[in-house]
Amino acid sequence: MKRNNIIYFALSAIAALAITACTPNAPSEESCYLNDQQIAEWTSDGQVYNLNDFVDKYMTEPGDYDNYRTRSYYSNKVDGKDTTIFLFSINDIPADGPGIYIRGRIATDDYGGNFYKALVLQQIVDGEQQTLRLSVDMGSASGLYQKGQEVIIRCNGLSIGRYANQPQLCVPSYNNNIYAHSANAKIGWNPGRIPAPRFREVCKLIGRPDASQLMYEEMSLPDLHTKYLSTFKMNTWADIKKIRQIDGHLVRITGVCFTGSFDDQGSTENCVPYEPATDSTAAKGDPTVDGSNAYVFAPSTGNVGYPQSRYIRGGSKLLLVSASEYAKYAHFYLPPKKYVGYVQGVLGYYLDQPPTEKYPLATSKWSVTPNNLQEDILPDCQNAEDEANRWVPQEWVNGVQQDMSDY
Repeated sequence: MKRNNIIYFALSAIAALAITACTPNAPSEESCYLNDQQIAEWTSDGQVYNLNDFVDKYMTEPGDYDNYRTRSYYSNKVDGKDTTIFLFSINDIPADGPGIYIRGRIATDDYGGNFYKALVLQQIVDGEQQTLRLSVDMGSASGLYQKGQEVIIRCNGLSIGRYANQPQLCVPSYNNNIYAHSANAKIGWNPGRIPAPRFREVCKLIGRPDASQLMYEEMSLPDLHTKYLSTFKMNTWADIKKIRQIDGHLVRITGVCFTGSFDDQGSTENCVPYEPATDSTAAKGDPTVDGSNAYVFAPSTGNVGYPQSRYIRGGSKLLLVSASEYAKYAHFYLPPKKYVGYVQGVLGYYLDQPPTEKYPLATSKWSVTPNNLQEDILPDCQNAEDEANRWVPQEWVNGVQQDMSDY
């Protein structure tokens, strides 16, 4: 009996040690975030590039793949020589050799639903911002990669490409979806999303998230046109290249209001306020069925998924505000014209097919894409002390007549 007790206590002690040994260490800041010494050690085998230098070094015009989307390129003349512009391209980044790193701060989040499986990286160099889109196959990415989180990414074995002329870190993807909208024009290679496990492996966090470190270029809409948009003739390869360098910049546009209008294939149309059906008329402005003209941020596209856009005005200038039909505020009514404040977000120009005489390049196609409703869209009005002049966001509700007197 005594021998059995000794064996029992010995086995119990061994089991206790085993359980202790298997207990994971509690998370710590040191284990989650790299410090300067760890960054230096991790990148000692290579070079950390500025974002613009990285794109210039590893992204070429034609890329490495021959069979691109059929409508992704077109010939153009520069200085009398024929050249080809590729709106979609992929360049493979060497997997072996010296380490290739980029560093920056996450400038977007997916809480509002506007940046699904997409991130924008911002880096400040000599007081100016440089930006790059990241395509990552990760839902709820903001749970780990929060807005304002600084990161460093080892790019070896990934790709750098352009999707609709917008540069992004990616992997190659071949699209052969015969059921897609305009599928016959979309078959071919294009930038695809980096698998989530791969991205977690190559992307390291630096310090805690600090969104206050993000830089927004604050200006009026006329000033934005003067600095960026009106500088393009919009008909040359050089202009298209300059568009790529500006894509992804963070801007805060002050003194603007929503006009209640939208872009419809190059023409400006008025949004339709909601009116319920009567005995003699059908309902108007229902964002769930009424196509692109309802008086909300992003009516349904029937799951086609293209972004919706609404015009803001500052002075005599206009700019599109882009929103996904899957955004959480997609069916919120636009602010009435009387409310003036600022709109902030990511500046971009989505160019997925060559310009034609019917659909030329135009400054009117620039857009800004906000993250969220409360912090990015007319917050001056939301925070006004005068309750009577405070804009209160209001969502369309099926079958309920809203007070549209201000619209």
